[in-house]
Amino acid sequence: MLGQDLRPRLERAGFQVFGLDVIGSAPAHLDITRAEKILPLFKNLAPALVINCAAYTAVDRAESAPDLAQAVNQGGAGHLADACRDLGIPLLHLSTDYVFDGQSRLPYREDDPVNPLNVYGLTKWQGEEAIRSRLAAHLIVRTSWLYGVHGQNFVKTILRLAPEKEELRVVADQCGCPTWTGDLAEALIVMARRIRDGRDAINWGTYHFCGAGWTTWHGFAQAIVQEAQRRDVRVLPITTPDYPTPARRPGWSVLDCQKIGVFFNITPRPWREGLADMLRELFTRGP
Repeated sequence: MLGQDLRPRLERAGFQVFGLDVIGSAPAHLDITRAEKILPLFKNLAPALVINCAAYTAVDRAESAPDLAQAVNQGGAGHLADACRDLGIPLLHLSTDYVFDGQSRLPYREDDPVNPLNVYGLTKWQGEEAIRSRLAAHLIVRTSWLYGVHGQNFVKTILRLAPEKEELRVVADQCGCPTWTGDLAEALIVMARRIRDGRDAINWGTYHFCGAGWTTWHGFAQAIVQEAQRRDVRVLPITTPDYPTPARRPGWSVLDCQKIGVFFNITPRPWREGLADMLRELFTRGP
């Protein structure tokens, strides 16, 4: 979802990009769970920067497949960090708001204590730690409630269900910051430029980036149907117990993004602006 938005934007920004995926043929094929495959490929491609958009992101399925989630989210991240360390390549890695337990009512800062509630969040945190312990030249960017024109996500689910139902029942007691992949991609490009143009000036470490402002899943769904002009469907609020899922989710996933503004001059725009642009792009592309 993110990689397909990031690659063309990087190319338009003047970067030469090698897009690697677990599905594909050499030299574009890479399974990050297989450590022995990474170093030879990186030696051949000689990248100046590695951006890891790969993850096991099926939050509910991860509860019944913890070994697979761990192999990708922890093991894969660690393998990439090992190869980058050996070759002197910086690593830009994506992580998640689900490393937090949602017990706070203040936006989470990068150094706040973590306490994942589910396998996905735990393995993503373990991946962060694997990178920190292996590679000094890293940037970890936590984001939240990510959606885009590619892949499956909440926005596309609501758009699919809206014409089929008179009413949608959506959880209204979980709060977070919807983030369009296009906006996140632009932030990553700013960081990539800084690495390219002045690596020694980089403040390596962990950052937060998400859409500005926060809402609930119910509020997010309402905004989607409004922006898509699906006003014939009612969006009704329900509680988390009304919609049980295998994985527990934090009730508060709001991230503080001040640090990325201080060190990279990146200011997230309001999440509804990103939603409007994503829908415009989606409807322009067509089915």
